[in-house]
Amino acid sequence: MADLLWLIPALPLAGFLALLLFGRRLAGRVPALVGCLSVGLSMAASFAAAAAFLGVAPPGRAVRKTICLWFEAGGLAPSFGFYLDGISILMVVVITVVAFLIHVYSADFMAADSSLPLTGDGEGYSRFFAYMNLFVGSMLVLVLADNLLLLYLGWEGVGLCSYLLIGFWYKDPANGRAAVKAFVVTRVGDASLAVGLFIIAWGLGTFDIQEAAARAARLWPEGSAIAIAAAALLLGGAVGKSAQLPLQTWLPDAMAGPTPVSALIHAATMVTAGVYLVGRTHALFALAPPVLTVVAAVGAATFLIAGASALVQRDIKRILAYSTMSQVGYMFCALGVGAWSAAFFHFMTHAFFKALLFMSAGVVIKALDNEHDIFKMGGLRTRLPSAYRGFLVGAASLAALPYLTAGFYSKEMILDALLTSPAGSPWLWAAGLLGAFLTALYAFRAVFVVFFGEGRGGALRQPSPLMGAPLFILSIFAIATGWLLPNGLAGPFLAGLFGALPAGAQGAGTTGPLAALAPPVVAIAGVVLAGLFYLALPRTRRALTGSAAGAAVHRFLFTGWGFDGLYASLFVTPFVRLAKVNRSDIIDAPYRAIGLIAEFSSRGLSLTQSGKVRWYAAAVAIGGAVFLGLAVLL
Repeated sequence: MADLLWLIPALPLAGFLALLLFGRRLAGRVPALVGCLSVGLSMAASFAAAAAFLGVAPPGRAVRKTICLWFEAGGLAPSFGFYLDGISILMVVVITVVAFLIHVYSADFMAADSSLPLTGDGEGYSRFFAYMNLFVGSMLVLVLADNLLLLYLGWEGVGLCSYLLIGFWYKDPANGRAAVKAFVVTRVGDASLAVGLFIIAWGLGTFDIQEAAARAARLWPEGSAIAIAAAALLLGGAVGKSAQLPLQTWLPDAMAGPTPVSALIHAATMVTAGVYLVGRTHALFALAPPVLTVVAAVGAATFLIAGASALVQRDIKRILAYSTMSQVGYMFCALGVGAWSAAFFHFMTHAFFKALLFMSAGVVIKALDNEHDIFKMGGLRTRLPSAYRGFLVGAASLAALPYLTAGFYSKEMILDALLTSPAGSPWLWAAGLLGAFLTALYAFRAVFVVFFGEGRGGALRQPSPLMGAPLFILSIFAIATGWLLPNGLAGPFLAGLFGALPAGAQGAGTTGPLAALAPPVVAIAGVVLAGLFYLALPRTRRALTGSAAGAAVHRFLFTGWGFDGLYASLFVTPFVRLAKVNRSDIIDAPYRAIGLIAEFSSRGLSLTQSGKVRWYAAAVAIGGAVFLGLAVLL
């Protein structure tokens, strides 16, 4: 089992190197074959490792494989090593499965795009798969790392790949700006994480994740200042990568990238990295209860704000982007109340239905010649049946329709924990119910507007089998993974991955009948209201949004609650003005002065080089006389 660990991230990284070195020479669909094969083999290695782990649990329920020592300095000796336990098994299996299906889907989706002017040249196809393989490899390094420094290497690799892929169509300036925005905003969180790692190394003397947790329990009292500072800084990194308040503004603009990139970022890689970080270092967060309270509050605020913003978006991908912010907010909220098994269970179901939603949306966008506005669509349920079925299943799971979809069971576990966990509260539970209602409302708003009503245009390009097969497989996952609970398999399944479940994370059945009935009721209510507003009573909706107050609220929510404008006023505009005032860069003034002194000295000395030998002899004589005079006098 341990010998398989290094192969899981190494195979996608090998695919990246092959495409980087030989991509220009590969013709046709060969780059896609290289990309898909490398990720597919990584998926097979993940399955083999998971089967071995769950078949015969190793001592300590974990496996470690050290490849080599990275460096040794100041008592720190981090290694290139990998660590496999329940959390990392779940992460690598979901990441590789979803990434493989997205790679297969991309083989046809990006083949058409490789001829577009925005792609630049014939190398765009291989460049895309090279970036995607690096993205997957970096994420696998992140989740398998046995120490925080190697985790940070994968963390930065994921950030780099997000920049490259969001700005993949780099000839459009808007795409470049979106990529830069994602990179800069997440760098704020990355800086916070780096400082947190410094504090951990200074206070605990190790980067090893398991050793750091053990030493922290011995050396740092619960609620101590250093524990709170370290956890808060780690949280800063997590909210940046996972697009949670207040660093959420990059994610909607990240939709500038190709649709398969959006699916990979939202379903299985970058956006879930923050959830993994908090879950993996949960022992440190447990020593900082105020920070855990902030984790829950940040998650609750994010899923409410993002859900409200999704209600008014017109771009189908931006609707899904806000839904990702919302669902990751649920995961954060669960982590904040100690229900980390529920959080990771929702990560798994979310990965499947969110990839399904983005890929179904990609089929629609491709068929309508790159149209993103949902109000320029309509009537597509009969004209694009595979996209309709996939999007409907994904939206139903996102909306947590009861007793049928995977999203219902994972979200119900979270809502149950928000009410029954010792760290939970009725207020968090009520916020979770409101968020669930908003989710059902905006999810089926998209379904009804895009796939119902009057159709527009003529014949549409149907998806190829390479695009259709992943939709079918993900549709099964978006339903079947939820059946782990009603069939009574969730307890053994989650216990096999995580060990005993913490209190308040057991799933449905620990609350009263009214509390248990609330989640399905609010989900159905959201779907019904969406049907009334967008199918049965559209005039009522237009009357509400057409009023002065309704239009003002619509504009406010459409801009993401004005965070971009706020940050522009607080940070961007003052920085630009300061840069204009400091155009000559005062920091460089001393160094420029040194350069000027050297320049003038050189010019002065060059005057002595006249080429006249008599002047040189006279200078030597005068210098000798001066030297002798000083020797006599001194």
